[in-house]
Amino acid sequence: MNIKSSKELVEKALKEIKTLTPIEIKELNEKNQCTLIDIRDIRELWRDGTIKGALHIPRGMLEFWLDPKSQYYNKNKFSKDKKLILFCAAGMRSALAAKTLKDMGYNNIAHAEGGFGSLANQGLEVIIKEKK
Repeated sequence: MNIKSSKELVEKALKEIKTLTPIEIKELNEKNQCTLIDIRDIRELWRDGTIKGALHIPRGMLEFWLDPKSQYYNKNKFSKDKKLILFCAAGMRSALAAKTLKDMGYNNIAHAEGGFGSLANQGLEVIIKEKK
């Protein structure tokens, strides 16, 4: 059996999706031309915060929340006119997630180079997600 490593899957995904730098993302965000989607686990948001205005869609629910035929779909969560930019902690999960959305038929998508930390370091405002 030839099992592909997660590294191989991420490398393949990166060849098929658009990667944006934190500077590019900051510019799009300031112009209100994108929707940031934080796909990290809720515990990561509680611990580290998230980017102000980002939607939180856990990686495990992403395909369901963005599938118009799914019972979990909510078309009012985001605008199809804006670029969807996914981010995780370091950029690996978001690369895989962006590839999945591309496979689903989403075209106006990208992922954040370097993940959450690089966005925060670029000056995008971080807010702490409170436990409910």
